[in-house]
Amino acid sequence: MNSRALPANSKISYRQRSLSNSRKARTSLGQWGTVMNSPYGLPCVENCVTCQLRSENFFCTLAEEPLKALSEITHATAYPSHALIFIDGQMPRGIFILCQGQVKLSTTSSDGKTFILRIAKAGEVLGLHATVTGKAYELTAETMQPCSLNFVSREDFMMFLKKHGDACLQTAQHISRDYQGACKTIRSVGLSHSISERLAKFFLASAAEGRVTNGAVHSKLALTHEEISQLIGTSRESISRTLAEFRKMEILELKGSTLIIRNMTALQRLVAA
Repeated sequence: MNSRALPANSKISYRQRSLSNSRKARTSLGQWGTVMNSPYGLPCVENCVTCQLRSENFFCTLAEEPLKALSEITHATAYPSHALIFIDGQMPRGIFILCQGQVKLSTTSSDGKTFILRIAKAGEVLGLHATVTGKAYELTAETMQPCSLNFVSREDFMMFLKKHGDACLQTAQHISRDYQGACKTIRSVGLSHSISERLAKFFLASAAEGRVTNGAVHSKLALTHEEISQLIGTSRESISRTLAEFRKMEILELKGSTLIIRNMTALQRLVAA
């Protein structure tokens, strides 16, 4: 296993150290829990019921009773950038609820070629399929930035599902969404006619939550050229060459981690072609 991966027992020891070292930063949120600042500047949420990061995704939308039950079996922790949460082929210890940050989910061939299936965002549950089936993790999960996660052991999670029917339904829905996302990725990579089309699709998706300034769409992009190539199934050299073409055509450009789309219509035309 990569040396960046955290050992199984590090969750408890890290949590204990965090509790000890963060007393001065602790802010009470009421009867059910507290929020503490982690060493990576992220709030370490100790209880799902009082969590101020709750979104419209997955377990965040559970009713108070099952949410309280879930909170009682979670272990909050934080990971630095480029840390391995779990790896492809590892037997599942449990699920990881991504509270804050981004995680890339990838698989690697025997010859070392990596393909990124998708980028997980806050609110998603990692390792869900493997935990439910009891089979090995299908993907490797690696943080792209400091991340806050809640870990639930497989034994506790399965007992939780047996007691709460609405959680079972949401689990099925989440696994279904993951499957649909995988099918979409396969279609995009396997059926796109050109690298330009694949890259255009990627940039359109990346700019969905961007801001418009002086007619151009600005969006933050955390991926390197190498990671983009792994996500759309091509080489880093092809990404650099296609980006140069886009810039020459005044469609878009990358300035550091900032994506600037200057001609959205032209970019959309590349996908529709």
